[in-house]
Amino acid sequence: MTPDDRDTLPVVRAADLDEPDPSRRWLIETLWARAGVGTLGGLPKSYKSWMGLDLAVSVASGTPCLDTFLVTEPGGVLLYMAEDAAPVVKARLAGMCRHRGLDLATLPIGVITAPSLRLDLPADQYRLAATVSRETPRLLLLDPFVRLHRINENQAGEVAAILGYLRELQRAHDVAIAVVHHARKNGGSTGGLSLRGSGDFFAWVDTALSLRRRQQHLVLSVEHRAAAAPEPLTLDLVGTEHDMHLAIIPSHESPEAHSVASADLDTTILDALEKAASHGLSRSSLRAGLRVRNERLGDALVRLVAAGHVARRGETWVRLAVPVPVLTHSDRNGNALGVGG
Repeated sequence: MTPDDRDTLPVVRAADLDEPDPSRRWLIETLWARAGVGTLGGLPKSYKSWMGLDLAVSVASGTPCLDTFLVTEPGGVLLYMAEDAAPVVKARLAGMCRHRGLDLATLPIGVITAPSLRLDLPADQYRLAATVSRETPRLLLLDPFVRLHRINENQAGEVAAILGYLRELQRAHDVAIAVVHHARKNGGSTGGLSLRGSGDFFAWVDTALSLRRRQQHLVLSVEHRAAAAPEPLTLDLVGTEHDMHLAIIPSHESPEAHSVASADLDTTILDALEKAASHGLSRSSLRAGLRVRNERLGDALVRLVAAGHVARRGETWVRLAVPVPVLTHSDRNGNALGVGG
C-alpha cells in the first residue's frame, strides 16, 4: 500500500459489486429485513415488548413469528430488557415457548443482565460491541430506547450519533437490530414517523413495526425501506398465564368473532374454572383465555356469583362444588360482589 492509498477511500466498480441474493433478503419473511436495523414503536401498554419477544423466540427457534411469518435464517438472539425484571422476561418467553411446544432451555436466547447500558457512552458502546462479537447473535433486541441513554431525544445530532453506532454495529457483525421505542402521544402517523423525538429514526430504519390500539385490539403496521409491506394486522394478547402470546385475528372477522357466544359464556367460565380446580384463575387469565370483553366477563361473573356457582378468593376465581345462592345486590360491574379486577 502506497502513502497515497492510505489517504484515499476504497472504491469498487459498480459492475463488480456483490449480486443481491433473493434467498437472503429476509430474517422473517415480509416482516423483518435480514441484518436490518429497525424499530418496534407504539404508545405505552401497546405490547411492544411482547412483540419483541415474539421476534426473539421465532428467530431462535425457527418457528413462524405470530404463528404466520416464516423465519428464513434462524440463529441466536441477544436481549437487553431495561424495564422488565428478569423473572418477568423469563415467564413471558416460557409462555410463548409452551404455546409453540418448545423448551426455552433449548433455545439460543441470551439476556444481557447489566443493570444499565448507555449507548451514549463510548465505554458501553465498546462493551456491547464486544458482547455481540462474542455471542454472534442473528438478532439483537434493545428495549426500550429511552432507557439506553441520557441525551435529549429531540436533538437530532445526539440521536444520530447513537443510531450511527447501531448501524456500524449491524454492518460489522451482520446482525439485525430491533429497538423498542415510544410513539408520540398525539401522533397520527405510524412507523418511523410516529416515533418520539428526532426524525432521524425515520431515516435510519430498514424496518419499522408500529403497534396502536383500536378498540379492544391492536393493529400492527409494517414499513420497509426497500420492500413492499404486508397489510396491517389485527392482534390480541391471548392464552392463559401458562401460555400467553400475541395472535393475529383475521381481518374479515368482527372484534367479537373470537368471543364466546353470550348464551354459552357462563358455562364456558364454569368449565375453565373446573379445569383449574382449587388453584382458580385470575380475571385477566379468564379474559385472555376466553377472548371476551372485560364488560361481558364482569356481567357473567355477577350472574355466576349470584347463582352461587363461583366465588372470588383473593385475586383468583374458583368454582364452588355446591352452588350457594348469594342474595346480595350488585351493579353490572359487580362491585358489591368483588367482581372488579
